[in-house]
Amino acid sequence: MASTIKLLGSQTDLASATTVGEATVVRVLATAAGTITQKAAAGGATLGTIQMLANTEIVLAKAPANTLQGGATFKVVKIAYSN
Repeated sequence: MASTIKLLGSQTDLASATTVGEATVVRVLATAAGTITQKAAAGGATLGTIQMLANTEIVLAKAPANTLQGGATFKVVKIAYSN
């Protein structure tokens, strides 16, 4: 069965650190290869990184205050989903 996503905001990029509207689940599209960094709140400790290949997408869970950053080639949107 296919997953269903519900858009909860407008798409933006990761050129600067963002909570993506205090999202707990985000869809990430990489238009070029690169690395995304997740931090505990703005300027907080690095919680993790993920390397993405060009033209790939993932669904990422995070705490509302955690920020993501990776560059303008990463497109993100706040979502909800179900299976």
